[in-house]
Amino acid sequence: MISERQQNELNHDKHILVQSEKVWGREGKAGKLRVERRAKMIVDYGKINKETKILEIGCGTGTLTELLVKTGANIVATDIFPEFLDAAKKRTNSPNVIFQLADAEKLENFPDESFDVVCGLSILHHLDIEKTFDSIKRVLKNGGCLIFSEPNMLNPQIALQKNIPFIKKMAGDSPDETAFFVWKLKNILKNKGFTDLKIESFDFLHPSIPDGLAIFIDKVGKILDKTPIIKEIAGSIFIGARK
Repeated sequence: MISERQQNELNHDKHILVQSEKVWGREGKAGKLRVERRAKMIVDYGKINKETKILEIGCGTGTLTELLVKTGANIVATDIFPEFLDAAKKRTNSPNVIFQLADAEKLENFPDESFDVVCGLSILHHLDIEKTFDSIKRVLKNGGCLIFSEPNMLNPQIALQKNIPFIKKMAGDSPDETAFFVWKLKNILKNKGFTDLKIESFDFLHPSIPDGLAIFIDKVGKILDKTPIIKEIAGSIFIGARK
């Protein structure tokens, strides 16, 4: 039986299905640069190679899956919305990927300690974070890691978008989705026994940046990522932690 939150997410997924890439900010040059950067961060932190067994949660239409395939890793890509899985299968044709319907808050389809890496893009802020981290910890092997990129609540645009209902609706958000603070994520993961934490804000490249300016703004943004105080209001948070 699914929760009210999950039903809201399924209704939202149906609503955005034909324009999901636009809603998620993955269209155009800026959108592609953002996804490529996050994929590289996941591969680097997780030290992913062809021996790695990955569980991707909230795979959506397969934008991250498509890039992770290039590592040669064995991937189980999951989502709660069947139509997204169908789209991801069409996009990513590889014998190294299994697509599977799964509830990220339970991960009941998977045995304990079965994955080296659990990862995803902009999915945790749609979920019950406590339940999801517990499930992720259960399915991770000892020494395995979780790796995610999520919206930063300290970013002014995101704070308005997640907290003012009419702006939230205009932006195409689901009713229950939120964003995170770096300090809160650190506390939750520490309390759950995760180690080797790398939780930091990054990325000033907005997905709406015109194609002709995307590379330049991306370079400027990477400088701002290293600038004290300013970096705290970047658009995203990188989340890395080890079991």
